[in-house]
Amino acid sequence: MKIEKVGILGMTGFMGEGIVQACAQSGFQVVGSSRSEERVRESLAAIDSRLTKNVAKGKISRQDRDAALARIKGTTNIKDFGDCDLVIESIVEEMDIKKKIFADLDVICPKATVLATNTSCLSIIEIASVTKRPDKVLGLHFLSPVPQSKLLEMVRTIATSDETMETGRAFAQSLGKAVIVSKDFPGFVFNRLSVALLLAAVRVLESGIATREEIDNSMKLGLDHPIGPLALLDFGGNDVYLHIANALYEELKDATYVPPVLLKQMVAAGWLGRKTGKGFYDYNKK
Repeated sequence: MKIEKVGILGMTGFMGEGIVQACAQSGFQVVGSSRSEERVRESLAAIDSRLTKNVAKGKISRQDRDAALARIKGTTNIKDFGDCDLVIESIVEEMDIKKKIFADLDVICPKATVLATNTSCLSIIEIASVTKRPDKVLGLHFLSPVPQSKLLEMVRTIATSDETMETGRAFAQSLGKAVIVSKDFPGFVFNRLSVALLLAAVRVLESGIATREEIDNSMKLGLDHPIGPLALLDFGGNDVYLHIANALYEELKDATYVPPVLLKQMVAAGWLGRKTGKGFYDYNKK
């Protein structure tokens, strides 16, 4: 199946905006949704701002920016996904909410439409179970920041068809992404590995073994990571990773994923990272 028009359900926020931007820059017609007109306008303005900065840096031409923006339509009406070939859900990590959305999309979208979720840890077959097309449901787990990330994790359920996987792979590659495929298992590949490292870094800091800078430099200089684990927690949001850790522990009952006390305290204090100005590092001073 050829993908020409893509719907992004949940275009607000850094992740959703990034998926919209990446799809539009790759030549797809894009419909992005949010719950309010104000949030739609804010997201479109944020995408415009990032593309304009890329023009200033010489990464893209002004014509490319204008063409990408012209391909994007914002909406608050889920029925506007009715003529999409692929719909990617990127909303809050709450199973009941996702199941309600997929049940609605199953009614609204043509039978041929592929439905994907950007979930980072929830069961995709459980989400697919509310539809009459479980063979056309898969995971497309994007990494942040989406336009720059080289990787896209495809997740196959026990019901996902070969045709759907081929469609998903072709779409991912058209975005310039390298693809890894995971079974529908908690945390998939990337988060099973990365969250274990991030939580271990917090425990090292919590124990007073090393400073935050020494911990981050150990991974940056020792393993050539572009960003240290504590800085990465701040970048993605400490509340987001706490939620993922709780979900992984609930499913796996593996002590590796028990959230450290320090992480829970920081979230309770509102120290969520870059988005609040303070996390493991203080961004108000920069």
